[in-house]
Amino acid sequence: MTLLLKDTPVALWQDIIHEAEAACTISLKEELESYLVFLLMRYTDKPEMIKHVMANEFLTGINQPRHNRLITLQGVGDKCLLYSGLFPQLAEKRLVKVSYYVKIGQSAYSAISHKSTDLYGMLSRHFVPLMDILQSVRRYNQEFTDLLPLEAYEIWNETGSQRALRVLKNHTNAIPLKKEGSK
Repeated sequence: MTLLLKDTPVALWQDIIHEAEAACTISLKEELESYLVFLLMRYTDKPEMIKHVMANEFLTGINQPRHNRLITLQGVGDKCLLYSGLFPQLAEKRLVKVSYYVKIGQSAYSAISHKSTDLYGMLSRHFVPLMDILQSVRRYNQEFTDLLPLEAYEIWNETGSQRALRVLKNHTNAIPLKKEGSK
């Protein structure tokens, strides 16, 4: 592992994201990379975000006036991205699957997107690769274990995560099969 020393938090997060992209063999567009860096900076000192129930926030946000809707649903998408990427084991503790956060996050970003090529449209479409990058970031903290084989299978099967597939392949020489009806 590389020792990362930078003058500013932005530069440090950028380096971390670049290394995670390389580890995942994903090359993000500049807008998505910048969004991810600033997302991490915004939530670094907000541990209370872990207490939020995403389905409730999503339903509240979808029924708000336009400006409040944008703010609320962006927050829902952001938190779902962080939960699925940095805290996938949280899903198990809450008796839901990681794909729950993926679907709500994609829907939240999509609901505030004006077209599929704007920032929120890109966040919705590239949610799973962004999640993969964040899961790769977890390797910088030794308290977090990587995905276990069954977690990796479930995430790959339900979201199409290429990183989860690689983790799964690291544990077995078998070729996993998708369940019927999966992505």
